[in-house]
Amino acid sequence: MNRDQISALAHINHPIKAPLDDDSVSTLLEHAVPPGDARALDLGCGGGEWLLRALNGRPRLRAEGVDISEGSLRQAGEAADRLGVRERLELHQQDGAAFVSADPFDLVLSVGAAHVFGGLLPTLAAARKHLAPGGRVLIGDGFWEREPSPEAVEMLGDFADLATTLDRVTADGWTPVHGHVSSRAELDAYEWSCWGSLASWALDNPADPGSAEALETAAARRAEWLRVYRETWGFVTLVLRPTSG
Repeated sequence: MNRDQISALAHINHPIKAPLDDDSVSTLLEHAVPPGDARALDLGCGGGEWLLRALNGRPRLRAEGVDISEGSLRQAGEAADRLGVRERLELHQQDGAAFVSADPFDLVLSVGAAHVFGGLLPTLAAARKHLAPGGRVLIGDGFWEREPSPEAVEMLGDFADLATTLDRVTADGWTPVHGHVSSRAELDAYEWSCWGSLASWALDNPADPGSAEALETAAARRAEWLRVYRETWGFVTLVLRPTSG
């Protein structure tokens, strides 16, 4: 099974591909989405869950999503059709780092996709290129809640603690105007949902050629979470404005 297939099955019951519950997503969008006529861009949109929630109930918002996954973009388009917002959503299958638009956006999102750009600050640099004057960025990434093990760093990456992460963001020319640190309940619910959904699919489809691999992957990822990074890794989502310019 390829990565997209594994991800799709793991997120069946947790479509937001980040450790955030529905209330947290709604509150972040309330602080990030501008009123009235506005344009939003999601760099690394996946199945378009953030954009679809932003578009739903905001009839004057238009949005564009960028992702390399054909399957995820197809899923986003089908969901937009069901919600009746497809005419206000444009989807692009390409690398987010290579995306170019003739017009700027009032909101640029990138939650859980910093690996596409090589880290948090490069992601913010990419977002800045697309941002209209007075616009906002909604970005989510990991941080270390406490000192990680070398194994955790090797597995997840070289994050900083929360205070240092915010120091780096502000030094890069951004001012946080809202933020959310995922709770332990949100972090645990995300992991239980992902690997439980994947394992359930495998058990429900024992004749599928990918069943054994899916079950093994679910067990391995669950063990990594519990044994390697559960006690040390956190997730922060920020609404940012450029400090100047």
